[in-house]
Parts: sequence; C-alpha cells; structure tokens
Amino acid sequence: MGLVSPSEPADLSAARARDAEPVAKQLQVAAIIIVVQAAALVVAALILVIKTLTGHPDSVGRALLGAAMSLLGALVLAACAHGIHHHRPVARTPVVVLELLALPVGYSLGFQAGRMAYGGPIVFSALAVLYLVFTPPARAALDHRRDLET
Repeated sequence: MGLVSPSEPADLSAARARDAEPVAKQLQVAAIIIVVQAAALVVAALILVIKTLTGHPDSVGRALLGAAMSLLGALVLAACAHGIHHHRPVARTPVVVLELLALPVGYSLGFQAGRMAYGGPIVFSALAVLYLVFTPPARAALDHRRDLET
C-alpha cells in the first residue's frame, strides 16, 4: 500500500498494486482466523457462565473469573484482528505473543489431556496465523507501513 509519487512511472505503480494484492490476502486470512479465535473464546466464556449457573462448581468466583478472562482475551484478539486487517505494524507483536502462548495450551489440551478436538484447532490456527504474519510479503507490508508512520 505504498504511496505513489507524481514522478513515479505508471508501470512501477501497477507493480506495487500487484505486489500488495497477495499481502492483503495473507493478512486478511490471518485477521479472519484471529476473529474465529476470538469468537471461540466468547463461546467458551458463555459455556463457563451457563455451567456455573446450572451446575455446582467448586468455586463460583473462579469459574466466573475464567469466563471474564476468556472475554478479555476475545477483546484483545478482536483488537489485534482489527490491527492486522488494517496493516497496523503495532498489532503484530501482540498477535505473535498470543499465538505463541496458544501453542502450549493447544498441545496440553490435545496431547496431554487427550482432547484433540479442542487442542488441535488451537494449535493449527496459531501456527497458521504465525505463518501468515511472517511470510515475507506480509512482513514487508507491515514494515513498510511502520516506516511510513515514523
């Protein structure tokens, strides 16, 4: 999404537009996956609240705190997805940190707890987002945007 100067040849401008197209797709797919992760956390929070209200948890406070943390995580992921969608370089670091934190969670759910139906999608989506934000064109787009903002 580079700015075209008046002295820049038209063919260079067209080349930049072609180069930006795959980047937009990679970052858009990453943003979509992050939004799905946020939606999954909202569903997990709702399930925790419903089970707390209809069941007999060991600690109501701990169960509701877990639901609140899930909602907070969903809000952070939604903000990150918004940043990635708009090619904001500042969104890359929290995305990377959150996805790296999701890997051991997914691994422990999938392999140690034997719940691959829960852990598998977490690991797969985290690896997909990490791949998408670290592809050379996506890195170049985010770094180029950072250079324009400074």
